[in-house]
Amino acid sequence: MAPKTRAQLAEALRKRDIPDEAAESVLDRFSELGLINDEAFAEAWVDSRHHGRGLAKRALASELRRRGVDSDTVNEAVERLDPDQEAETARRLVERKLAATRSLDPQARTRRLAGMLARKGYSSGLAFRVIREALEQEGLDLEESDFP
Repeated sequence: MAPKTRAQLAEALRKRDIPDEAAESVLDRFSELGLINDEAFAEAWVDSRHHGRGLAKRALASELRRRGVDSDTVNEAVERLDPDQEAETARRLVERKLAATRSLDPQARTRRLAGMLARKGYSSGLAFRVIREALEQEGLDLEESDFP
């Protein structure tokens, strides 16, 4: 069983018709023993999903909120990601997809690569900067009209 947040465990107990008072008591005890730790869960989630799937802060924060992690814990976990690290991950993602777009014109390549980065939670500013760098490294002569 994968690690769960306190909110996820509370929902599982609710679905099994465990009385709220008993469920709260069990969850409190698990927290005291360190069996439930939303902060540790959030940190591990951010590390794993950023390095494994290349997700940016925005996407990671959204996923953690959907799992019931409170906003302060979410913010602390995602702020641990260094902006330079996030930009480098975006560069690696673009580099991996670049070859598959070579047959397209620069605008289509840009749209496709920007869409991929947007789905992973990257800002448009970072996305277009990274895409421009990658296309220029290929030796393409880029015009302003190639970028929104």
